Amino acid sequence: MIDSSDTAPSTGSAPADQTRLLLKSIRRIVRANDLQSRALAKATGLTGPQLVILTGVAELGEVTTQALADHADLSAATVVMVLDKLEQRAIVERYRSTSDRRIVYTRLTAKGAELVNSTRGLFGAGLVQRLAALPAARRQELIENLGAIADLVTDATKTVALD
Repeated sequence: MIDSSDTAPSTGSAPADQTRLLLKSIRRIVRANDLQSRALAKATGLTGPQLVILTGVAELGEVTTQALADHADLSAATVVMVLDKLEQRAIVERYRSTSDRRIVYTRLTAKGAELVNSTRGLFGAGLVQRLAALPAARRQELIENLGAIADLVTDATKTVALD
């Protein structure tokens, strides 16, 4: 059971209390994501980032690494490492453009397409259903708020890296 005093700051909470509650909520999200990632790995042999990349290739079709990195909000270096592993397992294949040999495209193999189809709804299915039950305005509010929190966290990690 969730104690509302642990998740919702009371009116007039000190900034330190609000920060603590925000960080606690972020930890809960990270923990839930970790548990889902472990279940995904056990069920499919894929990590969360691998599924994100694999789904991105399925959604975008034949795609460059940079376009895939932008779509998945991951660094190009991370995408390359993930693609290396997926290619070793014959889930994706990469090939050079015939018009510009510097450009490398990625596409799903038949095995990759089967894997994408078998994992649809596996990762985050409950979240999708719960979000769909919310009014559109509330969903939009959550998207905007989580985006703002992600920006705050990203800015904080940049500051720490620069120090």
